[in-house]
Amino acid sequence: MSDGIFTLDAEVRTDLGKGASRRLRHAGKVPAVLYGAEKEAVSLTLSHNKVFLAQAFEAFYSHVLTLNIAGESVEVLVKDMQRHAFKPLVMHLDFLRVDAKKELQTNVPLHFINEDKAESIKTLGGHAEHHMVDVEINCLPGNLPEFISVDLSAVELGQTLHLSDLVLPKGVSLVELSKGEDHDLAVVTVKVAKGPKADEDDSAEEEATEE
Repeated sequence: MSDGIFTLDAEVRTDLGKGASRRLRHAGKVPAVLYGAEKEAVSLTLSHNKVFLAQAFEAFYSHVLTLNIAGESVEVLVKDMQRHAFKPLVMHLDFLRVDAKKELQTNVPLHFINEDKAESIKTLGGHAEHHMVDVEINCLPGNLPEFISVDLSAVELGQTLHLSDLVLPKGVSLVELSKGEDHDLAVVTVKVAKGPKADEDDSAEEEATEE
C-alpha cells in the first residue's frame, strides 16, 4: 500500500454555507473542516477523486494522514466522513489535528485471523460470533496501529476472548479497560453451530418436557 494514498492536497476555503458546498461538489471537490490542537478550525476543500480512492482503504480511517495546505504539512486523523445516501460520493470530511508528542484517542479495526485453523471451528463444528469490530485505543501518533489482530487458532469451543486477551502493539492501551475490570468486554465467542440435528434434539427435548 502506497503511503501516497495517505497524503492529500487541500485548499483553504472562505466561501461557506450549503450553497457553496453544493457548488464545490458539482466541481468535483469535497468540503472539509480541520480542527483540534487548540487551534482555530479551518474550512478546506479536497479533490473528490483522490479522497474517494483513499477512503476505499480500511487504514484511511485509522492512519495518520498528511494534509498539504498552502505549503504546510499537517498530520491529521479522519474523525468523521459523510457519504451520499445512495450515490458513490463523499459529502464532507472532519479532520482532527495530531500532535506527535501527545497521546490520541481513536478507534482501530479488529482483524480476526486463523479461524480456518482453529480446531474448535474446523473440526468440532463451532463458529465465531464477533461481539465487536473495532476498539478504542490510546497511544502516541507514532504508535498508531492500522488494526489489531485477534488470533482464533487456539480458542476452544465455548470460549470467549475478552479485551484483556488482546495482544496490543507496544505503546497502545485500551480505553475501555482503563475504566475498570467490569469493562473487560467480550470480543469474540466460539459457539457450537446449530444444525438440523441440533434443532431436532431441541424439539425432542421440548416434547419430552411437555409430556
